Amino acid sequence: MPKEVVLPELAESVVEGEILRWLVNEGDALKKDQPFVEVMTDKVTVELPSPYEGVLLQKLVKEGQVVPVHAPIALIAEPGEVSAVVSDKKPAPAPSLQAQEERSIVEPGQVAEDDGASLSLFKPDNKPEQVKNPFTKAAPLASGPSAATVQAHGRVIAVPAARKLARELGLDIAQIPGSGPNGRVRVEDVKAYAEQKSRATPPVAAPSASERGAPLLGLAPVQYKTPKGYEELETRVPLRGLRRAIAQQMMASHLYTVRTLSVDEVDMTELVALRNRLKLEAEAQGVRLSYLPFIFKAVAVALKKFPALNSSLDEARQEVVLKHYVNIGMAVAAENGLIVPVVRDVERKSLLQIAREINELAEKARSGKLTPEEVSGSTFSITNIGSIGALFSFPIINVPDAAILGVHSIQKRPVVGERDEIVVRQMMYLSLSFDHRLVDGAEAARFTKEVIRLLEKPERLFLEAL
Repeated sequence: MPKEVVLPELAESVVEGEILRWLVNEGDALKKDQPFVEVMTDKVTVELPSPYEGVLLQKLVKEGQVVPVHAPIALIAEPGEVSAVVSDKKPAPAPSLQAQEERSIVEPGQVAEDDGASLSLFKPDNKPEQVKNPFTKAAPLASGPSAATVQAHGRVIAVPAARKLARELGLDIAQIPGSGPNGRVRVEDVKAYAEQKSRATPPVAAPSASERGAPLLGLAPVQYKTPKGYEELETRVPLRGLRRAIAQQMMASHLYTVRTLSVDEVDMTELVALRNRLKLEAEAQGVRLSYLPFIFKAVAVALKKFPALNSSLDEARQEVVLKHYVNIGMAVAAENGLIVPVVRDVERKSLLQIAREINELAEKARSGKLTPEEVSGSTFSITNIGSIGALFSFPIINVPDAAILGVHSIQKRPVVGERDEIVVRQMMYLSLSFDHRLVDGAEAARFTKEVIRLLEKPERLFLEAL
C-alpha cells in the first residue's frame, strides 16, 4: 500500500504551510531523508525530508497551495508497488482539505467567499479557543461538533477565517456544528450559529462590533480592475511565499494593535567615539561591531525598568503577558522581503556575543537559511531604517510584541550646547511604535528617555547592563 505523507509540525506555533516547490517529480525514486519538497511557514523556507524510501507516486498538493499541519501532501510507494498501482488504474488521491472546501462552497458562476486558508490573512490559534461567551443565557441551540469534526489531537477542524470570525463574535468554535468535509466548520456555519443565537438572545445582551472594537465584518475583498486599454501593460504575480507571509503579519498588526508613534532624538557623539575605539578590538576577535549591539543592550536595560513594553496581550484569555526575559527581533531586508530573526536573552549577553549573533542571523536571513525557531519568540523588535537613510518612520509592530523601535541614520547636525553655543553633534532619531492598549504614552516616553540616557553616556550602559 502506498504511504501517505502529511505536513509535519515544523514548530510549536506553526499551523499551516505553503508548498513552494516540489524538488522531485512523480515517478522519481526517493531515499529516506532525501529533501523532496520546499515549504514556507512564518517567513521561513524549509526542505522536508522524505520519511520513507520508495517512489513519489502522487503529489496531492500543488505549488502555491496552503495546507494545514497534518494534511496529506503526497503518496510514496515502494518500488515494487508502482507498476501494480498503475496497472490497477490507481484511484485519484483524496483532495486536500483546502480543495474539498473550495468545491463544497463554490457553485458555477458564484464567487468563493470562504475557501479556507488560501483566502485567509489570519492563522488559527494553536489551541482551541477559550473565549468567554458575552451573550446571556438563551434558549438551547443546536450545537456541538460531531466526532468527525475533532481531530485526533482534540482540535476542532475549522478554516482560519471561521476561527477569526468566531473569535470576533465571542463564540466558542467547539460549539458550532460544521457543514464542511468531515464536519469542518466554515464561515457560513459561524454566521448561521451567530444569527440563531442572536434570535434567541435579547438584543441588549449582545455587544455590537463597534462596542467591542472588532473590525467591520462582511466587507468584500478589494478587487483591482485594469483600466480599459492597458491590459497588455500589466503583469500579475501570485501573492505567494514570503510576500504572502509579510501580508499576513502586516494585516494582523493593523487589525489587532492600537498603533501609536513617539519620536525623539539622541546625541550619539560619545557612542560614535566609543565604537570607533572598540571596533578594531572586536575585529581582532572576528566580530564586526556596529551600533546595533549597543542599542540592543540599552533597550534590554530599559525594558527591565518599563516592563509594559516587553509584554503581549492574550486576547482569547483576556490576559496581559509580562515577560521576564528579553528576546529582540531585528528587521532584516532580504532579497524577497522583510524577515525578523530573533536574538534571544539579550539581557544576559555581552556586546560581542550580541554583535556576533546579529551578524550571523542577518546573513542567514539574506541566504534563506533561518529555522522556524530563529524567527519566533520575540518580546520587542528593532528596525534599523537608518541603514537605508530615512529621516524617521512609523514602524509596524511585530505582533504579538507590544512595541518596536525604529533607529535611523546618524547625521552631523548643529545643536545648542550647554553654554548656549552652537556645536556640531552626531544626532539620531528614534521612532517608537507601541500598542496603546498595553502601553501608556507617558510610559513610552520614559522608556525612550531611558534608552537615550544610556546611549548618550555609554559608560552607564556598561554599569547597568552587568
